[in-house]
Amino acid sequence: MTRASLASRTFSELIRHYAATQPDYPALIFKGRHSSYNDLEKQSNAIANTLLAAGMRKGSRVGILAKNSDQYLKILIGTAHIGAVTVGLNWRLSPKELSYISNDSDMEALFVGPEFLETAALIKRETPTLKLIISIDSIHPEWPTLTDWVANSPSSQTTISVCADDAALQLYTSGTTGNPKGVVLPNRAFFDPWVYQDHPEMAWNNIQSNDVCLLAMPFFHVGGIGLAFMALRGGASAVIVPEFSPRELLKIVPEFGISRTFLVPAALRAILLLPEAAAADWSSLQQIIYGAAPMPEALLLEALRIIKCDFVQNYGMTELSGTVVHLPPKDHVPGSKRLRAAGLATPNTEIKIIDSHGYAVSQGEVGEILIRSPATMLAYWKNPEATASTLIDGYIHTGDAGYQDDDGYLYIFDRVKDMIISGGENIYPIEVENALFNHPDITDVAVIGIPDEQWGEAVTAVVVRKEHSKVSEQELITFAKEQIATYKCPKKIVFSAELPRNASGKILKRQLRQPYWEQQDRNL
Repeated sequence: MTRASLASRTFSELIRHYAATQPDYPALIFKGRHSSYNDLEKQSNAIANTLLAAGMRKGSRVGILAKNSDQYLKILIGTAHIGAVTVGLNWRLSPKELSYISNDSDMEALFVGPEFLETAALIKRETPTLKLIISIDSIHPEWPTLTDWVANSPSSQTTISVCADDAALQLYTSGTTGNPKGVVLPNRAFFDPWVYQDHPEMAWNNIQSNDVCLLAMPFFHVGGIGLAFMALRGGASAVIVPEFSPRELLKIVPEFGISRTFLVPAALRAILLLPEAAAADWSSLQQIIYGAAPMPEALLLEALRIIKCDFVQNYGMTELSGTVVHLPPKDHVPGSKRLRAAGLATPNTEIKIIDSHGYAVSQGEVGEILIRSPATMLAYWKNPEATASTLIDGYIHTGDAGYQDDDGYLYIFDRVKDMIISGGENIYPIEVENALFNHPDITDVAVIGIPDEQWGEAVTAVVVRKEHSKVSEQELITFAKEQIATYKCPKKIVFSAELPRNASGKILKRQLRQPYWEQQDRNL
């Protein structure tokens, strides 16, 4: 671990450390624009000072609705300098869903990328607390650009005191009620878990200043933003792309000498489908971290064969700031049973597995996975009931079922909750079911995830139609797209005479999933 990692417990401390020790070293590279660590400090300070002048304060919620960029990270760090909280908005959501989040978060300021100016106008009309909108790049008749907005602000440090326990980030994850929940993450969650004595299994995490990390996954997800924080903790350089493009990645890796990146399985599959992938220059790439969705074993083996670098699987959740379990490179061996494991707990992480009565199960027995870590969230924003049911005695109840083997490797057996992970996106069936239930020809519906080579899981709705109804699969998919984000909508509709239920009337979703999953070798 670097000295900065050992000393820093807030983003302000981290950036100031590297601005002092390696001021001219490139921190961020975006579309030909290079920002040194000194630039990063001064420009984030200017944003912090301008936020203060605009009335933001410690605890204010500041939204970012934009694709990945160097400016995104500067805004996030500038917001953290004053103890305000960045709300990362998923730009794939519908305006209605984004308005819900902006209202729920009590958002006071919003930074907007050029693609989302019209959406921001809709959000503004629906959010009474929103008093400030800044256009990151494009000229807008009402809102200043980021450059103009900070033009006259000092680049000196603010006098605001920010501590490790202060909230820094608020990311939204859907809940079983259908409404998104704001996961409040403190500064320390991105630093304290990574302070440990040298550990051979954790060599994959030893990012150094000579590393070049490619940030290609979206920053509104904890996995995408997590690699950005890893790069900054190590004093490395980060090459940023607005969004993932498999063909562009083949060019960027050799051009910038990329040594590390994070990809969801769907992205990795898109790369390997390119005919030129096998002959591409992967020589600089030392490591690919993957996670956030099931990784088919065949896809993983093909990636190992073609790319020939180290692979590391990460398992975690937003409530735990990302990674708490890892499968190190040494376990990525063809034929190894550990290819089906989530992996080992990271240092400072405790895993406990309990039965339905809350008692610890025996070694190898399946139960609900509980995790305690310094990366644990503070709470769900304005949702004490959900917080109390998820965070109990310091442990996060993950809602996943699994077991540990004699060597401490964690295996995911099934999901206690019914969340679907498609292309790295978390999708909760209740949202899709609620949308479909609005159709007049539907009497019953259950939404499940089924295996899909491209997306990991495909959203599938099992539908009971009203008697004599002939509503079609395409009609229902189109109907869903009018209400919720496209990526959440069913890719397949299965019509059924009835849905299986237990004695209490609960739909037996595991029974619906079983025919699709029983032949799968990796269900993580």
